[in-house]
Amino acid sequence: MSLDRNLTNSVLRDREIRLPSTPADGGQRTTITRADLADAVVRQFGFSHAESRKFVEDILAEIAAALARGENIKLSGFGSFNQRTKSARPGRNPRSGAEATISPRRVLSFKPSHNLRRQVSEL
Repeated sequence: MSLDRNLTNSVLRDREIRLPSTPADGGQRTTITRADLADAVVRQFGFSHAESRKFVEDILAEIAAALARGENIKLSGFGSFNQRTKSARPGRNPRSGAEATISPRRVLSFKPSHNLRRQVSEL
């Protein structure tokens, strides 16, 4: 499924999605889920629950597919997901002390934008 770019450009441009600061049970929020994101889209944009869930899933699927293709993702005002390739290197088993080779692999990192860093530091 591809993301409907017209929908994102016309409806979501310059809009901020606000999530509730506390969950429905009144406890401390520690994790935002896909359902929380979909509920925020329902509340703020008036889409149906099904449309909102599909919208959130399509966005996440598009991001995941781009990362799987080796592309970097840059979300202005939020941050960027970058990939790099780590080459094989010698390592050591911490329990036994035996040497082992750590295989080459691709790793994903997230670098928050300056705006996001500032928002988090103000909390």
